[in-house]
Amino acid sequence: MTSFWTGKRIRLRGIEPEDWKAFLRFAEDEERLGDLLHPPRSAAGFRAWADERAVAQPDGDCFQLVIEDADTGEVVGAVGSHHADPHAGWFEYGVTIAADHRRKGYAAEAAVLLMRFMFAERRFHKCGARVFAHNEASLALQQRLGFVEEGRLRDQVFLGGRYHDVVMVGMLAEEFAELHGMTG
Repeated sequence: MTSFWTGKRIRLRGIEPEDWKAFLRFAEDEERLGDLLHPPRSAAGFRAWADERAVAQPDGDCFQLVIEDADTGEVVGAVGSHHADPHAGWFEYGVTIAADHRRKGYAAEAAVLLMRFMFAERRFHKCGARVFAHNEASLALQQRLGFVEEGRLRDQVFLGGRYHDVVMVGMLAEEFAELHGMTG
């Protein structure tokens, strides 16, 4: 039997201490591409963060996983669930892919594996995501996955010297099952 966490092109796994370099690269990519802007962190800071994450227990239904290319083992991104509310039955997810690996299907496959787990195994009812309105590629990805735009938070983030809208998207478990199935 193939692992639940392995798809056609990717494998999802926990964060290991040596993954700090990949997360440093993701932060640099996000800044360069205008996705996020944070104060610079040292390599030692990324190493300490990865060391801590490698031994940390999941925070309920909130966790982050590494996305590996299944053939090469190269770290190509990360995906995770956050802001989970098991009582109300919803969670949010996020995904980041290294700049040189974008538009190759890694994000979509990782999102489907994560949502399948959260919907089928953890019995959540709804998944949401927040996307910068100027991030057309991410908005297109969410649409291809089956997310529906539910709202727009006007001038919600300040980035690159100006305010940007955030688009709220959502998908229900039954919509996911119809589009992607609950088993791999």
